[in-house]
Amino acid sequence: MSPDEDAKPQRIGLHSLAPAPGSRRPRKRVGRGEGSGTGKTAGRGQKGAGSRSGSKRRARFEGGQMPIHMRMRKLRGPHMKKSMPFEPFRTHTQPVNIASLESRFDAGAEVTIELMQANGLGTRKDVPIKVLANGELSKALTVHAHAFSASAKERIEAAGGTCKLVER
Repeated sequence: MSPDEDAKPQRIGLHSLAPAPGSRRPRKRVGRGEGSGTGKTAGRGQKGAGSRSGSKRRARFEGGQMPIHMRMRKLRGPHMKKSMPFEPFRTHTQPVNIASLESRFDAGAEVTIELMQANGLGTRKDVPIKVLANGELSKALTVHAHAFSASAKERIEAAGGTCKLVER
């Protein structure tokens, strides 16, 4: 038996943590003499803006072109069309059309939100469902949804069905 086999295995802990071999390289010390390989110009090359002190070599510098943060549109509150995607008070709903209800449910059915999702309607989680009046309805359905358009409500009730609002 060798002496290594007799020794207890070393405990792993915070004291024995080390980076993987070869994953950490020493910092390149530039401008430390010609023999180092990065002396004299210190890896900046000859002449030009990049060799000068105070050069604009940063990630967001675009070579004098108008920077992207200045090219972007200015958003001036939730009332302008330009700022639509960033509106803090915009309500998001997912539409379900009457034609979809007509094709997927039988007459007299109680159409709940869970049933709609099981039938592939309004599948986005935590986004309220709004029933819209696209298409025709010939069956009497009891439809549960977070919102109804006025014409959708009219058509559902004209077909003998009822509309029930669900609170979020």
